[in-house]
Amino acid sequence: MTLDGDNLEKKWYIIHTYSGYEKKVKADLEKRVVTLNLTDRVFRILVPEEEIMEEKRGKMVKVPRKLFPGYVMVEMLSKKEENDLGLGYRVDSDAWYVIRNTNGVTGFVGVGSDPIPLADDEAKSLLSKIGLDESASAPKARLDLEVGEKVIVKNGAFENQEAEIAEVDHEHGRVKVMVEVFGRMTPVELEYHEVRKI
Repeated sequence: MTLDGDNLEKKWYIIHTYSGYEKKVKADLEKRVVTLNLTDRVFRILVPEEEIMEEKRGKMVKVPRKLFPGYVMVEMLSKKEENDLGLGYRVDSDAWYVIRNTNGVTGFVGVGSDPIPLADDEAKSLLSKIGLDESASAPKARLDLEVGEKVIVKNGAFENQEAEIAEVDHEHGRVKVMVEVFGRMTPVELEYHEVRKI
């Protein structure tokens, strides 16, 4: 079941891996996400590390140290929905299956087989700790694009294909466009520089 409709948000999830396999899992996942065309549902994959000073051969050098050995962070599209326990988030089943069945992955952090996302403040704190403070990111792009406008996709799987803008995210410099795939209009999220007006 793929996610569509309203209440879609990017959320950070934690996957458990065999200790020592975090970077291999990250590399394998990044390849599989592209190969299986899940880039609209799985965004960033990180091994949380911090740089520490360590003495090697009499010199102090910076070395990366894993903050959470055996864990990898994955940013995924999630659907916010009400359940028996209140509000919850559901991930795309195809993306869940691909991640869960990647070599070295033992499962998602969550209840049973249901992944539970990090709270926004937890994710922000963790990203800040590893040097990816999103609040201090580049200045926000002002997009000269409007919902309903026709554009051409400039690169990627939909290169040179005509699309219609469905959403404009000024804060993150992204647009959601509707592209025809196998005769059906399908939403695809792109960076603003990946489209041009017709």
